[in-house]
Amino acid sequence: METAQPRHLIVTVYGLYARGAGGWMSVARLISLMADLGIDQAAVRSSISRLKRRGMLQAQRQNGAAGYELSEEGLAILKEGDRRIFRQERATLADGWLLAVFSVPESERYKRHLLRSQLTRLGFGTTAPGVWIAPAHLSEATEDMLRRLDLSGYADLFHSKHLAFGDLAEKVRRWWDLDQLEHLYNEFVQAHRAEHASDDRDAFVKYVRLLTDWRRLPYLDPGLPAELLPADWVGIKAADLFFTLQAQLAAPAERHAVTSS
Repeated sequence: METAQPRHLIVTVYGLYARGAGGWMSVARLISLMADLGIDQAAVRSSISRLKRRGMLQAQRQNGAAGYELSEEGLAILKEGDRRIFRQERATLADGWLLAVFSVPESERYKRHLLRSQLTRLGFGTTAPGVWIAPAHLSEATEDMLRRLDLSGYADLFHSKHLAFGDLAEKVRRWWDLDQLEHLYNEFVQAHRAEHASDDRDAFVKYVRLLTDWRRLPYLDPGLPAELLPADWVGIKAADLFFTLQAQLAAPAERHAVTSS
């Protein structure tokens, strides 16, 4: 699969190892950890600048040391990500569906674009213009996003179930790109199935890259019910692989991150 960009690796490192310290990490520690991942100082500083422009990080000195801390927006995004990335169970048909119906005036087309992009990022599919659908367990995350971005006045959320008509599994294939998802899941499995760490540093490198590669997938696949997915869905195999490797790599990876402080 494609090599993760430095800024994505930095977000993973902050999510794993900075939040315990209030979201702050010194420049020296970040550069050291990123060097373990094969990223040089120039790429780190360039990526930090981009994350600052996007509002994820902000400069902050602590005890005379230069560093960067997660913004409130960055902390909120990572908290929301925890609920998605580390969720092991899938939705079931009995859970029902979340419908998001929105209407944004033409004069505020920026907010329309923002709303669409955020619903896509959360893993919604589209059933019709202005009508988006996702498993019902995304209700809290969707409400949080709408409030955080001041978009709640443009959308209504409904908890629903599919009554009729047609084959729901066939409709799910239209609402989500399952072929692309299958391709991405297969890439993930191929990239990480032979993972084995020789020491704590190696565990750190492998875990950060594993998590960085994994974290986008639960957004593209929002935990769709297994009953509606193809037989032997590779997404279930990929999830099993991720959580198995997480159990093996997380503790030694953290030991290395702590000793690099």
